[in-house]
Amino acid sequence: MTNILFHDVKIWDASRQEPEPGMHVLIENDRIKEVSDLPISISEAQLIDGTNKTLMPGLIDAHCHVTMTEVNIRQLEDEPLTLMTAEASQVLRGMLMRGFTSIRDLAGADWGIAEAVERKLLVGPRVFFAGRALTQTGGHGDFRRRTQGLEPCGCGNALSHSAVIADGVAEVRRAAREELRKGATQIKVMVSGGVASPYDPIDNKQYSTEELKAIVEEASSWNTYVAAHSYTPRSSQHAVECGVRTIEHGNLIDAETASSMAKHDAFLVPTLITYDAMDRNGAALGLPTASIHKLQRVKSEGFNAIELCRQAGVKVGFGTDLLGALQSEQSEGFRTQSEVDSNRDVLVSATAVNAEILNREDDLGLIAAGAKADVLLVGGDPLANLSLLANPDENLLVIMKDGEIYKNMEGD
Repeated sequence: MTNILFHDVKIWDASRQEPEPGMHVLIENDRIKEVSDLPISISEAQLIDGTNKTLMPGLIDAHCHVTMTEVNIRQLEDEPLTLMTAEASQVLRGMLMRGFTSIRDLAGADWGIAEAVERKLLVGPRVFFAGRALTQTGGHGDFRRRTQGLEPCGCGNALSHSAVIADGVAEVRRAAREELRKGATQIKVMVSGGVASPYDPIDNKQYSTEELKAIVEEASSWNTYVAAHSYTPRSSQHAVECGVRTIEHGNLIDAETASSMAKHDAFLVPTLITYDAMDRNGAALGLPTASIHKLQRVKSEGFNAIELCRQAGVKVGFGTDLLGALQSEQSEGFRTQSEVDSNRDVLVSATAVNAEILNREDDLGLIAAGAKADVLLVGGDPLANLSLLANPDENLLVIMKDGEIYKNMEGD
């Protein structure tokens, strides 16, 4: 049995308006055993001094792609699965070292990646994966060139792991069942155009009502849900009316759409940092010209979407959606989202709200007895200074996932 005791520490989670000082937290194996405002007496435990530091839940990124290691996604067509996995291992390690102890991968990662992390063959956050995203012919996940005809096999390349083309009710049912069979924890669908795909306009609506309802029905049959890539009011309202649970990006939604999302208990998962990072560095890293043009349309509108959703009572999560070399800017997502949200709202989004999206609100994203021992010891108060999280090398003193310490700047 492994016991670790954080003593005399400020603790914060979404149940607290401000960090609560003078607390003591006992970790036993992979769980939080006890949280107390009185000293905890235990015969044997590793002691970690929390004086002037804050213990908070591990962070959760609700929209990422660990296997998309190129900004120009088409380049993955030339990458074998072995290289993809090796590169993903570095992405995963980097995420954990930035304090992300759980992630939701929404196209690319599969059961093998998640299981490798679970078995500790790879070092990284806990992975909730969608497998391949479902896209219609000509949809956001259809990366064929205009001169290509039938969907290529792609059995041995990294691009084939990102999406599957499925048209018609029978095909989408089969595609959803196939991803669920392979262990997907949620299903991802494309219901509007996107930035990274050069040929589909941002404002087109993808998948019919019958197709989308069939996908939602299949996910529901497995007691899970559907996440939808969507930018516009039309595509987002279409999605939530068909039973989709999370709207990914949502930059162009309006007040009417936000109201509809609230009515259907849907979540918004904004990904503000990806537009900022691509705008600054995308061209140099190979982002196609057509994608750069589409980027300009959606970049500034994401802040307004968050405001509208909060006004309507929609729960807002936190995602990054970074690709390739831009993955290193994950922690900068806190800076971009704090331009529209308070520091506390950003942290609640990246912990409690994202845990609810994962259907793990009882044991992730909180500091409480019985919760998973996913915790960060921060050198300061992140509610007062959110930029602490943007510099994890210096300010994340302890990183713990499942009760195991992966970084410790506080001694043995």
